[in-house]
Order: sequence, then C-alpha cells, then structure tokens
Amino acid sequence: MRVIIQRVSEASVVSDGVLTGHIGKGFLILLGIETRDDRKDVEWLVKKITGMRIFQDENDKMNLSIQDIKGAFLVVSQFTLFASMKKGNRPSFIYAARPEQAVPLYEYFIESLRTSSGLPVDTGIFGADMKISLVNDGPVTIILDSRNPE
Repeated sequence: MRVIIQRVSEASVVSDGVLTGHIGKGFLILLGIETRDDRKDVEWLVKKITGMRIFQDENDKMNLSIQDIKGAFLVVSQFTLFASMKKGNRPSFIYAARPEQAVPLYEYFIESLRTSSGLPVDTGIFGADMKISLVNDGPVTIILDSRNPE
C-alpha cells in the first residue's frame, strides 16, 4: 500500500461536478492499493499517519500531529501510484489491486483513520474520475509505502 500525504491548508475533490469531500487544515491522502496488500498494511499506515508530527508548533518546528491541531483527512483512491514504466512509455498497472480487493481495503483504511484519530475523514469516490484542488502547506509532501517501511 502506498500513500502520498500532502499537508494542506485546504483541499477538495469533485466528481461529475459534485463536491464529494472538502477539508480545511489537515492531510490530503492519495491512496494506492497493491495486489499484495491486506489489513496489516492498512494498520501500519494508519498508525504512521496519525502519529506523524509535521505541523508547526509555537516555535515554528514540525512537532505537532494532525490530532494535536484537530485537523481533518481527505482520502482519494489512486491506483496510478502503482504504475510500472519498465517497458515502453505507456504505464502498466498490473500491480494495482482490482476493485474487488481494493474497495474493502479502501473502506477499511477510511474507517481505521476515523476510529484511530477521532477526526473527520472526507473522501473521493472510488474509481471515479475526480478533480482535486488543494493548497499545499509548506509545501510538505511525504510518501509512505507499507512494503518499504522507513
């Protein structure tokens, strides 16, 4: 499972002209699910994400978590995080999980974030064409991969 986390002052997602999610200060999370992923990957990521201290404290140091600032999450599924460019110029998505596997893990990820953090979690629509708007705060962008825990 792979996530791109962007610290934002605001973010929103629109699908078919309909606003499906909007947050103020918090994390925009782009979530990619791989064929090898399971609930353990979700649990590791949720623990990391909710504990990350990447918001400024009173001394302008990255020392506060999203829970400390009472932020929010916007989670958007993005299978293209598992694009392979080994051959040619057209990406292959053979490592991205199919919807029958990915949807339950996507839903478990969202529910785990809500339960673990107690914070609001807005979402896009799984598998839909979406337009994402954000104001990246910093900018701060962090990539986590449950297969390469660093």
